[in-house]
Amino acid sequence: MRHLFLSKGLFAGLVVLGASVAGPAGANPSILFDVKTGQVLEHEEAFKRWHPASLTKMMTAYVAFRAINAGELTLQSPIKITKISAAEPPSKMGYKPGSVMTLDNALKMMLGKSANDIAAAIGENVGGTLPAFAGRMNAEAQRLGMTGSHFTNPNGLHDPENYTTARDMALLVRAIRLEFPQYGSYFTIEGLTTNGKNRIRGFNPLLGRFAGADGMKTGFVCASGYNLAGSATRDGRTLAAVVLGERTPWGRADRAADLLGQGFSTAASGSVTLGTLQPYGENLTTPTDMREIVCSKAGASERSDGLDANGKPKFKSPYMAELNRDLQFVRVGLGGATGPAPAAFAAIDAKNNQANVPIPTWRPDRPAPTAPVAAQGDAASRPQ
Repeated sequence: MRHLFLSKGLFAGLVVLGASVAGPAGANPSILFDVKTGQVLEHEEAFKRWHPASLTKMMTAYVAFRAINAGELTLQSPIKITKISAAEPPSKMGYKPGSVMTLDNALKMMLGKSANDIAAAIGENVGGTLPAFAGRMNAEAQRLGMTGSHFTNPNGLHDPENYTTARDMALLVRAIRLEFPQYGSYFTIEGLTTNGKNRIRGFNPLLGRFAGADGMKTGFVCASGYNLAGSATRDGRTLAAVVLGERTPWGRADRAADLLGQGFSTAASGSVTLGTLQPYGENLTTPTDMREIVCSKAGASERSDGLDANGKPKFKSPYMAELNRDLQFVRVGLGGATGPAPAAFAAIDAKNNQANVPIPTWRPDRPAPTAPVAAQGDAASRPQ
């Protein structure tokens, strides 16, 4: 069910003060909102549970920002790679256990490359253990009113109990943007370099292609499909869109661009906000699994059909333009940690470079597909 709150679509007596337009059967969730006011401009299946994949890393960053505010650590504090974090599957940086970096660089790697090993390292160092950090993530989600979300790890690697909703992700995006504007640059990273030569491209194709785009994060696992939370600012107005479960990495960008473009081009009215939007829909307690659609031969064929002769994506949204400049790469690396170690850092076994918790088992629950798509993370989602 698609709901519009644009001024030319308001009709009395329809659902929550907005025009209700039936969407396609099994439509995937999305939501468009004004970051400053929280006003909802459009939404579809906004309360349907979905696997967040690497959108989870936005909550990991949020918990780290809150820890900085609480005086637990600083951006220059050490983040140590343990055996547990080093063993996480791609996408990853691949640093050896015992390697130490600043929290600043860890955040850049986690959000710019979507590095699962770095996200786990942040979780261990800030939380002491991965379960303890997940507890902090869930506490923050509850405080923010994310009633349809539950987190089991800091990186979004697939777990049946790791789920969210489009509306909940919107709450998180808004909290990050309003509470921590000083950290906005972490979500605008277009690429990373470790030595000035080797370059790692980012995953958000809105940057440089959609006018005013200024973040936030993408995510992919087979069970989730292709997710994107994207924001843009024009003439002092910031809108954000959350899109879950698209079939291709460029499809999620097209969908987000359409939502944002229409939002900026149409005056909005109405009083429905992220906080007052009421739950709706059916089957709200079981997360959708996109594995058979996305990680199959048919899914691989669909992605191939979306590429031109040079292997570049063919964006369909009229709001997407050609990238007519070089990507901006941010340099990252190890060392330089001069800030205080987080309290949990002392709980890490210095001898073994390992936290005293069992190594978590990565589980997709089925064998890896034969189609050429990454099992977890954004490694096969490069839009460039």
